[in-house]
Amino acid sequence: MDSTRVIGLEGKVALVTGATSGIGEASASQMAKLGTRVMLSGRDVERGRRIAGEITSSGGVASFIAGDIRESGFCQHLVDTTCQRFGRLDVLVNSAGISRSGSALETTDQQWHDTIAVNLTALFFLSRAALRVMREHGGGSIVNVASDWGLVGGRNAASYCASKGGVVLLTKAMALDHAKDNIRINAVCPGDTDTAMMNESFRQRGLNYEEGKAISAAGIPMGRMATAVEIANVISFLASDSSSFMMGVALPVDGGNTAT
Repeated sequence: MDSTRVIGLEGKVALVTGATSGIGEASASQMAKLGTRVMLSGRDVERGRRIAGEITSSGGVASFIAGDIRESGFCQHLVDTTCQRFGRLDVLVNSAGISRSGSALETTDQQWHDTIAVNLTALFFLSRAALRVMREHGGGSIVNVASDWGLVGGRNAASYCASKGGVVLLTKAMALDHAKDNIRINAVCPGDTDTAMMNESFRQRGLNYEEGKAISAAGIPMGRMATAVEIANVISFLASDSSSFMMGVALPVDGGNTAT
């Protein structure tokens, strides 16, 4: 995507979770290039500070805060600190997520709780905190990273599919609740994307990177996985004024996977 075709991000403030790798990192970097001031959050302190530094050295504006988004208090602190540092919050990108392979019979209690906590509950905590601020300031945009498996389901991913399906319907519910507050809430639903989390999924299934990549590509109509930048381009679009009449959308970006 030509960044000049995305309008309405320059001068805004965005908070991006999961920003130390994959789709979150690509989204933070992309929006910074489009003139957005970005607050990054993630668990890897060294990497988070490095990414924020790279954005700054390239002429952007970025800060980093590490913490556990499974805790509602930290989510509120993250939103409050973003507002204190940059004066406002216009965009929230909920990109943090984990994946655990396994059918219902193979999924442990802890794996279930961890997946729901990171992928769904933390997203709720952050959205709730951001909504309060955005409503006071006259509007904003929230983009949630769901999955094509939140739309159609997949084998051996019971907890992941449940969490991402929850993200899709939470997105729609919040969008309806806050449409008249001028807060647009949408979800992007990526297919298999070439990220560290995808590689970890391969490992959990007993596959090396090349094996996993080949199997993944064979099941996608376009014959390949997405890049993180391709997903970030769509996130930037949904966050921007270019998508000003889009509300409550769960947008597949999956190489045609859900078309089948």
